[in-house]
Amino acid sequence: MSLHTELQNVTAKLVVEGVCKSFNSANGRVDALQDINLRVNEGEFVCLVGPSGCGKSTLLNLVAGLDKPDKGIISVDEAPVSGPGRDRMVMFQEHALFPWLNVFDNVMFGLKLKPNLTDSERREVAKFYLNLVGLDKFAKSSIHELSGGMRQRVALARSLAPNPRILLMDETFGALDALTREQLYGELQQIWQKRKKTILFVTHNIREAVCLGDRVVLFSPHPGKIVQIFDIDLPRLRDINDPALTALSSEITATLKHQIGANVAE
Repeated sequence: MSLHTELQNVTAKLVVEGVCKSFNSANGRVDALQDINLRVNEGEFVCLVGPSGCGKSTLLNLVAGLDKPDKGIISVDEAPVSGPGRDRMVMFQEHALFPWLNVFDNVMFGLKLKPNLTDSERREVAKFYLNLVGLDKFAKSSIHELSGGMRQRVALARSLAPNPRILLMDETFGALDALTREQLYGELQQIWQKRKKTILFVTHNIREAVCLGDRVVLFSPHPGKIVQIFDIDLPRLRDINDPALTALSSEITATLKHQIGANVAE
């Protein structure tokens, strides 16, 4: 595999068909997900939103292959997901960087198991992604020297470096302050436009979802079911403070509140 080939954009279609998932608890069996059907197109940015405990992160873990559904099938480009794979990378709220490695070596770490690349090629890939997230000048910096936003950029570079077909992001910006989050919203949109990865993004922040997503998938309280899917037709790059974005966020929030009220009534 040549370096040129390795840096080419690759993406994939994700299909979730009839997926159900339950867990045992002290109070008995808990239904986390019920009959989930979702298609995510190649290069599409889809956000999952809903109340706490609605199964958003559970679905992300199933797509990642970290757990298996009780019923249903999850496939990537028509190949069933049977476990973790290099075609899917997960980025969590905590950056999970190695503090004993510098910025460059953290990004290199994700490339060590990448087949058919020489060490020199791996270094070029790491440089490419550090430049993509704007941290090429901090390659030799220690992790403890970085701000929270910079650490998440390193984590993003490390996730992108193996060139996965699908990027799975779970509350990635949840621990950051508001100003840092707003800056990263713009940067993530720019990176996505350049690399066109298929992204499945979990968040409880509806405005964040509308700012980032091509579509927003709204889940009901548990058991998690897809209530409605909203197409986001706002032009990019989006500003989270844009009145049109705020209006659409309010519409989705109203739908969510109605669902929560309906569940309480039941």
